[in-house]
Amino acid sequence: MQIEQELLLHAARIGDIAVLNELVKGKSDLNIKDDKGKTPLIVAVEHNLDEVAKILLHNGADVNAKDLNGNTALMGAAFKGYLDIAELLIENGADLNLQDESGNTALMFAIIYGKNELAKLLIVQGADTTICDVKGARPADVAVQQGNEEVLALLGL
Repeated sequence: MQIEQELLLHAARIGDIAVLNELVKGKSDLNIKDDKGKTPLIVAVEHNLDEVAKILLHNGADVNAKDLNGNTALMGAAFKGYLDIAELLIENGADLNLQDESGNTALMFAIIYGKNELAKLLIVQGADTTICDVKGARPADVAVQQGNEEVLALLGL
């Protein structure tokens, strides 16, 4: 990996806005991937760095890019429960219904990890509640498995 790419991923990981801005000005490829297929946006979201995410999105980062396991930035936000970043990603066109290699969606991750506010956001924003993972489970099935009564109520069950 080139030094510029390493710097970009590092800046996204630690929230170094000054370095990030310089790399953006230099027309760095904002959709480069590390050895796990993670883009700077995915890395920034995983570290709850909303300012970094804003800069990347404003300058053309792919909001729906996937890592090697098929995970997107929105899935990362759902897994971690980062509501503000999830809203930012949705405002910037994140596809609510993308699936990882196991068929999980951002909504399923929110349910699995008990991030109910995020699950509510995704449902209100129109996440498809009929999508099945590779085992045939829908979000409602995942909520039943998790004993998540709050999400079941959100789903009208």
